[in-house]
Amino acid sequence: MDFKPLSAYIVDACRTAGGKRNGKLSGYHPADLGAAVCDALIERQSLNGAEVEDVIFGCVAQTGAQAANVARTVVLSSRLLPETVPGTSVDQVCSASQQAVHTAVQAVMSGVHDCCIAGGVEAMSTLPIDSAIRAGFKSGHGRPMNAAIADKYKDKLKAFEHFGLSSSVFNQFGGAELLAQKYKLSRQDADRVAAISQSRAAESTKAGKFKDEIVPLPVKRKEGASEGVHSEDEGIRPNVTLERLGKMKALFRNGVLTAASSSQICDGAAAVLICNERGLQKLKLKPLARIVSTALVATDPVMIFEGPISASQRALEKAKLKIQDMDLYEALGADFEKLNVNGGAMALGHPLGCTGAKLLTTLVHELKRQKKRYGLLAVPAAGGLANATIVEMMPSANFSHGMPWPGLVAAPGVVSFSPCCCSLLRRRG
Repeated sequence: MDFKPLSAYIVDACRTAGGKRNGKLSGYHPADLGAAVCDALIERQSLNGAEVEDVIFGCVAQTGAQAANVARTVVLSSRLLPETVPGTSVDQVCSASQQAVHTAVQAVMSGVHDCCIAGGVEAMSTLPIDSAIRAGFKSGHGRPMNAAIADKYKDKLKAFEHFGLSSSVFNQFGGAELLAQKYKLSRQDADRVAAISQSRAAESTKAGKFKDEIVPLPVKRKEGASEGVHSEDEGIRPNVTLERLGKMKALFRNGVLTAASSSQICDGAAAVLICNERGLQKLKLKPLARIVSTALVATDPVMIFEGPISASQRALEKAKLKIQDMDLYEALGADFEKLNVNGGAMALGHPLGCTGAKLLTTLVHELKRQKKRYGLLAVPAAGGLANATIVEMMPSANFSHGMPWPGLVAAPGVVSFSPCCCSLLRRRG
């Protein structure tokens, strides 16, 4: 008997506003941040939390407050998810929450589950980048890179020395500098992208474009006064100019990157409610978008950030679509006016294991706001990994293409977390 998979639908998606390091969200336990966005989904959809069959969360620094299966501690911290709901944690580094979404998609398409919440959380003020690696090394538990990996990539890693970086370990800054070198991206190119990212984020915030996706939370700082409500991304710098950026010191010798053209350290959580047809019918829910295709690829772990190119190509091939079909995107050779239209991680932050779900949330809400059809999200990750997801907005919206809908098939837009603009790099300090 032939198996015909079900479809996977996004019912709703939400996120916290990004918090700066030691900023307005720094006093929150990561499980509380994750619970807040899950509870918001349940309240917004008037859903019985017991109907959720799994909560699948991405998280990178799974140590300390984020250890012991953070997805499960999110469930146990929730007001609306009973303890009978399982939790599954995913660590695929920076694409962790996008892979969490893919895991939920696979579960509902197979019919194993009918309703899942997928998302991610990262409390970077509490657990800085590489916390798990540092903790393990200090405890004498070793490092991820063994002798076999070091020997296999020793010749490629020597390229890092040109930038004054160690050639003994993989380095995302070094990978980004190599990528800029390969594609002939200058310091001026990087500065321009940084300025545009900040400008777009500031304009979108002022216009209220993020209001439908952000879950307001009381300010809770680790130190200092905790007053008011946090409802806007905290890292946006509206007065950035190319002149000011041009005066900043490069992070590395012979490099093009500065702190401004690197993504910001960020606290945050995001969640996406995903169902199949049975779940929609049983729970009387209306879909916002359909998952058209997903892709996962592995590429050069030294260069690191080229993965989204092949991941996007694979997702487009599966969907029988072309980059030219896109309404919104971020990709080589694409129209810069259509990429990251509300700003990128240089302005809005990169909360590691939360980022994939965070970007997917912004993507579907922006497609809805613009009355567009499709979106492609592509996120690179350490080790040369990358995920890509194509979503199709449902025909209940009033789309602007002026063409009939052939069933549930149409054409996509893309928002990707591009390595080519060095937008995945982390802000130092």
